[in-house]
Amino acid sequence: MSDILPTWQPYEEHGRLTTRSNLPDSVFAFPNQRKEPLTDAQHVRNAVARFDQVIDVPEADRALAFANIEKAAQYYHVNLSETNWHQLGIHPQRNRREAAAKAAATRRREHEEDAEDS
Repeated sequence: MSDILPTWQPYEEHGRLTTRSNLPDSVFAFPNQRKEPLTDAQHVRNAVARFDQVIDVPEADRALAFANIEKAAQYYHVNLSETNWHQLGIHPQRNRREAAAKAAATRRREHEEDAEDS
């Protein structure tokens, strides 16, 4: 594990489904931003896969997020090949907002065209 002390704590509320707003900050990889909940093995794998998609986050928060992912991975028996956060994604997707807006405009245009054809 890195020199950063993880803040992640396991959280299980048995018998009830929880919503994201019910979760304490301590279950998120990025607790300050409440991004990437680490509530089970699947969520840990998702956090690893989506690590570089979290934008506008300082390096210190990325280091903390990786420490939290490491701790949750150990708890849920998820094998990580990465040994530091730089291996998960050095550059976040900088044009993500623009790409999402363009995709939404394309879907809207296609929907309008389909409506005209009907």
